[in-house]
Amino acid sequence: VTSELKTAFQIGFIIFIPFIIIDMVVASVLMSMGMMMMSPVIVSLPFKIMLFVLVDGWTLLIGSMVQSFAV
Repeated sequence: VTSELKTAFQIGFIIFIPFIIIDMVVASVLMSMGMMMMSPVIVSLPFKIMLFVLVDGWTLLIGSMVQSFAV
């Protein structure tokens, strides 16, 4: 059980990394442009959705879940 939990956290972390990188890049660009009052979430959300769609996220997630339950 602990090995499955460890694997789940590792997969979640790997999926989470690109979205954190997008947030950091957008926040630094907004700060360098002097747009401190604009929320980085508003700007980065379309980029996150675009990344998810471009890498065919639903197919990858559903496919990996189906493979994990394969007998």
